[in-house]
Amino acid sequence: MDKQNTLQVLLNKVPEVTLSFWIIKVLSTTVGETAADYFAVHVGLGTIRTATLMMAILTIVFAGQLISRRYVPVLYWTTVVLVSIVGTQITDLLTDNLGVSLYASTATFLILLAAAFSIWYRSERTLSIHTINTRRRETFYWGAILLTFALGTAAGDLCTEALGLGFRLGVIVFAALIIAIYAVYVIGLNPVLCFWVAYILTRPLGASLGDLLSQSTEYGGLGFGASATSLVFFSIIVAAVAWLSLADRDTASTRQISR
Repeated sequence: MDKQNTLQVLLNKVPEVTLSFWIIKVLSTTVGETAADYFAVHVGLGTIRTATLMMAILTIVFAGQLISRRYVPVLYWTTVVLVSIVGTQITDLLTDNLGVSLYASTATFLILLAAAFSIWYRSERTLSIHTINTRRRETFYWGAILLTFALGTAAGDLCTEALGLGFRLGVIVFAALIIAIYAVYVIGLNPVLCFWVAYILTRPLGASLGDLLSQSTEYGGLGFGASATSLVFFSIIVAAVAWLSLADRDTASTRQISR
């Protein structure tokens, strides 16, 4: 029996990689950073309870994402935001509660992500997000996404805190790196490689932006606070996803009429 026929084939479960995709992705990573800080510090849940709560919510939402047979903007981006928060909490748990250095956690997550990509490629012969159309590929995809958030958080904290870049310079450096990746993509570098490198870099960019906006001026931030920053960015995400949902519905209606 053909391998494709042994798996449940779905419509591609990942959105088109457009400007709106990258904007919402950066906003999601920012919310992941500030929301994690808000629940852990300001609400007083602490890192462990915040991670446990968010993991429980993520499990429920992720189950819905897996069950869905098509890309649903609200479901997909809710999963991304929750994965962002959980990924942040994993790194914070290792650093703050277990005393693991950022150098060690960054190296560990880099190795784990490389291993995940290797297993994914050996199984499916592709890492392209344009072919997330089976349950197995979707599982590989979300596993890689979680590791990119954990790696991005560790690498971002390593650069902005341990290496002393600071939040402002961190935003500039990571934004410049993403622009450089886009430039080499235009020149002709492998698009799948460019996508995943840029995806990883959006995490420290969003985290640096979130810290810059939310942290007090004493620590190099602008002092808007975690709750206000999370609320503003989350509101923008909701508006953007609502617009995408309407656009997706219109597209689906057009397809129905054309038939």
